Amino acid sequence: MEQTYLLNVEGIKKSILHGGTGEIPKFNTGSKVTFHFRTLLCDGDRTVIDDSKRVGRAMEIIVGNMFKLEVWEILLSSMRIAEVAEFWCDIIHTGLYPMVAKSLRRIAEGKDPTDWHIHTCGMANMFAYNSLGYDDLDELQKEPQPLIFIIELLTVESPSSYKRETWAMNDEEKLREVPLLHGQGNKFFKLGKYQEAVTKYREAVICLKNLQTKEKPWETHWLKLEKMVVTLVLNYCQCLLRMAEYYEVLEQTTDIINSHPGTVKAYYLRAKAHSEVWNELEAKADYAKVLEFDSRMLKTVKKELLILESRMQEKEEEEKLRAPYQTKQLYYRIQYSEKDCKVTNGLLNKLSCSEIPAVSPHFSPGILIFNRAIHTQGRFICVPVFSPAQCN
Repeated sequence: MEQTYLLNVEGIKKSILHGGTGEIPKFNTGSKVTFHFRTLLCDGDRTVIDDSKRVGRAMEIIVGNMFKLEVWEILLSSMRIAEVAEFWCDIIHTGLYPMVAKSLRRIAEGKDPTDWHIHTCGMANMFAYNSLGYDDLDELQKEPQPLIFIIELLTVESPSSYKRETWAMNDEEKLREVPLLHGQGNKFFKLGKYQEAVTKYREAVICLKNLQTKEKPWETHWLKLEKMVVTLVLNYCQCLLRMAEYYEVLEQTTDIINSHPGTVKAYYLRAKAHSEVWNELEAKADYAKVLEFDSRMLKTVKKELLILESRMQEKEEEEKLRAPYQTKQLYYRIQYSEKDCKVTNGLLNKLSCSEIPAVSPHFSPGILIFNRAIHTQGRFICVPVFSPAQCN
């Protein structure tokens, strides 16, 4: 039988659906709390708008870490392990829920995994967008209303009993963690473990970006952090090159070049990525920029240009070898034209397009073929298409 309680907080009512075990745990600052939650509207249907079990991942928060939805800490601190409780929360506690829900949903969709743990500045972010990308959350943001949270408390871990992830660290801890992550990334890179290196570099960048949000852009400390970010992102791009993620390299290096135009390594890595995707002119332009900023790179650039030239020649030869086969396949694929012509004495009686094919066909008398203008190499040509019988 449900028991209803009024917590010593205005606008919250609690009903215990399933009793927990033991005493209420100590929710000390820094403790990691893991729980499942379900969010319902206070309508007649008790519409479920979010459910962590449906996502397949429990929620984690760190006590005292300024989690956006502070009311959850209040609710959890009244629970025992394995307890399931329902909480009715008035509007004064649910205003920021749409922003939290947006982050959790994006994670469930495989987007922006670092958004799973969103802390601080919730009110500022809430009004930074016209839309959250979800109709129900947009509606909830425009017209806040009371919500029901059904919570199942899974575990409460003391600060000393688990390894703190970077998102749970304070600013000093994050700053100390960055060089460690950087070093681990370098070690993985040397071992050829590029995915592991990418993970370490990305984690270090996230730490620094978080610290940057608390500094005034382009001032001394912000610039110091930015320099570290650029170094890590370039290392990240080196890994991506080895992993053949060329377009991601193009995107990341272009962002750096736009913000820091004199970054030689960014031009060099972008040139290599352009080279890998056959962007010959763009690659040469970036290599020219490398030499403009650092003439000591001349020997390296010459070597890369020779590699680029060789790759382009190989591509050209491959295209020449493929051309006859592709042309034959193209003939078979083109839809039959409504206008047709007959081959008589090995010559076309009429053409339905303005230009005769580059190679004059010589077919047996009476075979029906079709003609269609196609666009190739910057001009239109008339292409004969075999009849079904001739194509077999």
